[in-house]
Amino acid sequence: MTSKFIKILTLSAAGIWCSVCAFAQPRLPEGYFWKKLPNGLEVVVIENSKVPLATIEIAVKNGAYTEGPEFSGLSHLFEHMFFKANRDYPTQEKFLKRTQELGAIWNGTTDVERVNYFFTFDRDSLKAGLNFMNSAIRFPIYREEDMQKERPVVDGEFQRAESDPGFQLYYEMQKRLWGDLITRKMPIGIHEVINTATPEKMMVIKNKYYYPNNSLLTICGDVKHEDAFKMAENIFGSWQSSGFDPQVKYPIPAFEPLKKDTSFIKEMTIARTPYMQISWQGPGYNTDSASTIAADVFSTILGLNSSKLQQALVDKGLASYASVSYRTSRFVGPVDVFVVPNPAKIKECFDETMHQISMWKDADYYTDEQLADAKAILLRDDIRSKEKPSSLPSQMSYQWCSTSLDYYTDLDDNYQKISRGDIQRYLDKYIIGKPKVAGMVISPEMSKKYNVASFFTAK
Repeated sequence: MTSKFIKILTLSAAGIWCSVCAFAQPRLPEGYFWKKLPNGLEVVVIENSKVPLATIEIAVKNGAYTEGPEFSGLSHLFEHMFFKANRDYPTQEKFLKRTQELGAIWNGTTDVERVNYFFTFDRDSLKAGLNFMNSAIRFPIYREEDMQKERPVVDGEFQRAESDPGFQLYYEMQKRLWGDLITRKMPIGIHEVINTATPEKMMVIKNKYYYPNNSLLTICGDVKHEDAFKMAENIFGSWQSSGFDPQVKYPIPAFEPLKKDTSFIKEMTIARTPYMQISWQGPGYNTDSASTIAADVFSTILGLNSSKLQQALVDKGLASYASVSYRTSRFVGPVDVFVVPNPAKIKECFDETMHQISMWKDADYYTDEQLADAKAILLRDDIRSKEKPSSLPSQMSYQWCSTSLDYYTDLDDNYQKISRGDIQRYLDKYIIGKPKVAGMVISPEMSKKYNVASFFTAK
């Protein structure tokens, strides 16, 4: 699941490999249909007739995790340039005019392990919309004049984030969690890299990752899957496979495990409210998919109003907010405790937070009823999240990029199967006695008044 306390911005093979994988039919929910085209493009059609609309999305296995320092933030800039110009709509004005003609609502996002682009429009515009998406994804034009306009826009998002103390805490935490590989966990990027980006660098990204065999096309709405598959193959079938698997050709370096506890205090004059965070390197889908599910369930238990964590911190007035979250990731997901302490009781709040963490190993830290409640909440949240058809492609493509379609389909059932033993194995492997990072952002005046440096430590 995605961390709740901060939002940031909001990866082929040809020939025999493709022909073999074409038969690897994934499990999908009712009303979902899957097909792999000869060029490796996976297509999922979701039949949902709640409203007479259609949403199309292309997700690419690209994002921060593919970026070394020299490209940090450029997947995000690439996403912005997607909406500028292409072979069939050679200026942004013509591009935008076409979106108006289609009556399209559109956007894109760049995350750690996914970049996605989506359009929603009337169901009768499906073919035209697919042609429009095809032009943008396959035949972009990167002009220097367009990039001159867009670089400040992308960097401006970064600057606005930097004005938020919560982001500053998050950024400092990532530095310590991931070390030299921080750029592979931070989609926001590096100012200098963003501001000096060139059309040539955009083509490097395109030539590495933007291929059908590294992409998922989802068509969702008031459509019939037979018709949608036919349109998709007619329009995207000529998109040439890379002939290689980008995930293999450009492997992601292993994240170095934390070796010791570390802590820091970041003083900022704009931090009128102090924030605390404690983080660990958690499980990754590619090495321990079972623990990614246990992490979600345990985090949900701790979010219950009846949990010992909430009662000890929020109910007793030591904090106005406390949460525990795990971010589902293919490559090592973070586990975060985020707390907004009562400014007058910072030391007591921190001491109690660490005390609560020390008790997570205890068998009676949560009850069977709380475990059942957490599972019920996860089920209800999933049902609620699927009420809006246009949101379904994005929910599924996140898992396609970071886990698998089978994982996505089975997730609710697997939540219900989590046992105390599963949670204990997760805690033993990633949390209890494991190195962690503790950080606080606070105003200089408050830091001095409460002598925060005298007690705030990860140990």
